[in-house]
Amino acid sequence: MADHQEDEDLKLALQMSMQYNPPEPKRSKPIEEETGSGSQSGGESPEAKSRRLQRELMAAAAEKRMVLFPKSPSPVNKDRVLPIRVGGDKDDEVVVKSVRSDLGKELSVEESDQLFSMVFGNEVSKSVLAQWTNQGIRFSPDPETTIGLVQHEGGPCGVLAALQAFVLKYLLYFPGDRVASPSMGVWTLSKDRHVVSDSFSSVTEEAKTKALVRSMCEILFMCGNNNRAVIASFTNFEDSSTNQKDEAMASGLPIESASDLQKILRFETFTTQASALNKLEGTITAFQSRMGALLFLISALLSRGLDSVQADRDDPNLPLVTAPFGHASQEIVNLLLCGEAVPNVFDGRMDLGGGMFLKGISKNVDVGFLTLLESLNFCKVGQNLKCPKWPIWVIGSESHYTVLFALDPSVQEENVLELRESQIRRAFDARDESGGGGFISVEAFHQVVQETNIRLPTEKLNDICATGFIVWSELWQVILELDRNLGGIKDSTGMMGKKVFDIYHFNGIAKSDINGGGQAMAVEGGTVPMQRPRLTKLNVAVPPKWTPEEYMSCALPPSSSEKDSEVNQPKPVQHAPLVDCIRTRWSRAACSWSGDPPSIV
Repeated sequence: MADHQEDEDLKLALQMSMQYNPPEPKRSKPIEEETGSGSQSGGESPEAKSRRLQRELMAAAAEKRMVLFPKSPSPVNKDRVLPIRVGGDKDDEVVVKSVRSDLGKELSVEESDQLFSMVFGNEVSKSVLAQWTNQGIRFSPDPETTIGLVQHEGGPCGVLAALQAFVLKYLLYFPGDRVASPSMGVWTLSKDRHVVSDSFSSVTEEAKTKALVRSMCEILFMCGNNNRAVIASFTNFEDSSTNQKDEAMASGLPIESASDLQKILRFETFTTQASALNKLEGTITAFQSRMGALLFLISALLSRGLDSVQADRDDPNLPLVTAPFGHASQEIVNLLLCGEAVPNVFDGRMDLGGGMFLKGISKNVDVGFLTLLESLNFCKVGQNLKCPKWPIWVIGSESHYTVLFALDPSVQEENVLELRESQIRRAFDARDESGGGGFISVEAFHQVVQETNIRLPTEKLNDICATGFIVWSELWQVILELDRNLGGIKDSTGMMGKKVFDIYHFNGIAKSDINGGGQAMAVEGGTVPMQRPRLTKLNVAVPPKWTPEEYMSCALPPSSSEKDSEVNQPKPVQHAPLVDCIRTRWSRAACSWSGDPPSIV
């Protein structure tokens, strides 16, 4: 009877290890520290109790598997023994695993110290370390959000969101097979097809895994200046041939110091994308494990080079993971989006004088970035991030990162007049030394006028230069009223910029569906609302670009003209903080959706 019960426990543990851990909905608060070793508070929540039971069963299963299926002896001088703790607590039993010594290079003690302090700083709480050592890179099991990476813990959302954006690029716009590139001998993908349906549940597991691997490879090579990719690994995740993926995912690895990191971290350097792809495909289970997000971040940092990362930053003394809640910094997000760990989102550099400058985004990117902070006038996102090659954006709020994307790349297509606007705006922003404040000097303005071939009448030129500096909003209104033959973008049709399209927003952290049809999951003592990632479809209507007089007229009561009423009177719209982010890309856009409002927190 006892043997039968043990077998049932083992079976249950292995089944649970094949499932994802239920994500925790509270992301912005530190994890509660345990009050005692092995003791359980009387007020333990059902979710916490379930996770504790799952950990205990998985640890027991891991121990029993090692007894029943011991590893065969390895050749002399090929193996060495490292003590790896099973479970997350110091009092858990130490299990000794045999670890191959040919898994890659070790970091030196100095490099480990530099890496750990760069990421976490010199003083990091256990709750922050727990967040970053308990987040794998795994797709949501929910059919409606199956193409999204699910977030279990607070903190690593910046890593997941940036990676999610690239995964969507491959799933939506690069569904074809690999095509050889004659230039570097590496591969690119066909761009002649894209997803035109929102039936995301039809995407296969194989397609998602391929998109994930390709995305990781692209990001790592981008961090390595397209010359190299460094792929990191932890020593107890490597032996996939013995099918110990479940044990690795169940146990995780406690990393509390640079010395802990130095003992278990290994890395390999690859100079061709083909070899890096093969390595990532063979070790994808390590990145799917509970240490996956941290492992990928470390790979990106090593690909860039630790010294280069520090040189990218404006203040290299601050940790990349911010206190007190352990959120990913903008430097982490920028590293994964453009390959450089710069802290700002404006284009190029901002010269502060005296040889000092602030670093921004130096080139156009494949997937972009929008932030709520711009709508609050805390920063200005440059055109490089705002207008990426593909209509996919990481969305930043005060404490979280999510993803916005469109299925149709034409949402970013611009007509002749809109292209003219972008040209003038880029020239203006390149000389804006206010950190996105939207004004430049008279001298810089004359450079913009010459570069963009704007021919303002003398009276207009004197008026706009009268204050000693030029504000973008004022210049923009002058250009709107200036004829095209003088370098302006006056629109005789009144329809310039008008467009309507659908766009999607994905939030990988679990949320309760307020209007989700009453779905709930059973727990001990009752039921709780279903927690799952959120995917919201929004309809976006962008009005024409009017002059101030035309804009004011559209706000007046409808005229007798049926056409004017149809064009100028928008339908009642909905509002959420995400709408403010969208309006930083499409000015005055009106958004609507069905069901719960999209959440960016």
